Amino acid sequence: MTPVPAVVRTVDVTVDPKTAFDVFTSEIGQWYRSGRYSWNDPARAVGIRFEPGVGGRLVEIHDEASGEGYEMGRILVWQPGERLVMAYRNAHLPPGIQTEVEVRFEPVGGGTRVTLEHRGLDRLPRAEFETWRNRAWIIFMAWFRDHVEGRAALADE
Repeated sequence: MTPVPAVVRTVDVTVDPKTAFDVFTSEIGQWYRSGRYSWNDPARAVGIRFEPGVGGRLVEIHDEASGEGYEMGRILVWQPGERLVMAYRNAHLPPGIQTEVEVRFEPVGGGTRVTLEHRGLDRLPRAEFETWRNRAWIIFMAWFRDHVEGRAALADE
């Protein structure tokens, strides 16, 4: 059986898996950076948040008062300190493409290895898949790592 191509990004952070999971999910509004390419609707986006638990959502917030906006993901697995899996959509993907994102939090010496795997992109036309494979999630994971490390540096002061 041939493995299905996926986009995989990994970063190591110097906190335990439970803390890494908590920062990834509950602090995403602090570490996710606003930019033209980071939003589905850059003209309307004002923030981002996870709704914890299975059935919760990853929402790009368009209305600060209600907290509503574009649903980017629907949580399928929520295991704090271990893994998060969500059905994922993006305005830059064709409407019929179903994809899934899994984020794993694994203990490694002195911290946690955080691995994000985006599956289902192989259903895209080859050139579009290559664009996602070469660009997707790289900066996102770096923002997360930098935020975690910044928190750790503040805690050491």
